[in-house]
Amino acid sequence: MDRPRFRAYFLHPRFWPLWLGIGLLWLVAQLPYPALLRMGRVLGALMYSLAVSRRQIAARNLELCFPELPKAERKRLLKENFASTGIAFFEMAISWWWPKKRLRKLAHIEGLEHLKRAQAEEQGVILMAVHFTTLEIGAALLGQQHTIDGMYREHDNPVFDYLQRNGRERHNLDATAVEREDVRGMLKLLRAGRAIWYAPDQDYGRKQSLFVPLFGIQAATVTATTKFARLGRALVLPFTQMRLADGSGYRLVVHPPLEDFPGESEEADCLRINQWVESVIRECPEQYLWAHRRFKTRPEGEPKLYRKRGA
Repeated sequence: MDRPRFRAYFLHPRFWPLWLGIGLLWLVAQLPYPALLRMGRVLGALMYSLAVSRRQIAARNLELCFPELPKAERKRLLKENFASTGIAFFEMAISWWWPKKRLRKLAHIEGLEHLKRAQAEEQGVILMAVHFTTLEIGAALLGQQHTIDGMYREHDNPVFDYLQRNGRERHNLDATAVEREDVRGMLKLLRAGRAIWYAPDQDYGRKQSLFVPLFGIQAATVTATTKFARLGRALVLPFTQMRLADGSGYRLVVHPPLEDFPGESEEADCLRINQWVESVIRECPEQYLWAHRRFKTRPEGEPKLYRKRGA
């Protein structure tokens, strides 16, 4: 995909409100990092009050995945999760617009040698991540140290799409944005020895998935990780990022490549991936994207686990 380019059409009056909002966000993003964290928590509290449907989804997910926790503890975790989501809004801004030198000070990276070794051996890498609220800034911080390609879905608003791609790709000057449905393009990059960010932890429906347990619940789990690794002749390197509680930045870890992967079957691989996903979520549950209907697709004959929209 070509690099994002500014077009005169972006100055059309219909986009002026967006430009005004973006300009205000740019100004706010220049504040000190601790102030942005506090503002994010305030925004998260507001979202908790107003985004009722998303709050219900997140609360239901926490109930399903942590039934052993007291109700009061799950509510505390829910509020912290919305605080983390609010902070993520400002993390997006600083990852797009902070000077690279200033942004780099927030990074505490471990395991970079695994990526560099694969690169030296011209070995393709699936950088297997999960949808933490810190994913935007995590990819930016890692991208300053090692070029990574990413799966991409075009935004409906062309101005926001331009800003998003420009903000993300400034950290990876030779990176490629791969359309989410472009399997052939992704395999080509993997065979060329590239590293591609990929998260297999969401519900993409029944068609390309198998049902395997996640937090003890049968969850539709994509088989694409196995297919990409096999056909792209690629290593799978788990990747995690976490916002540090002391406000000093982010801990990013590139883990060693999975051994004997792909395994004996797609089902065994999916189970192994879900076990890893569950383990990293348990380390920092308040920073996971719980507002996604992870258990939306059910095995035949099983009841729905979420309320109908508007119910």
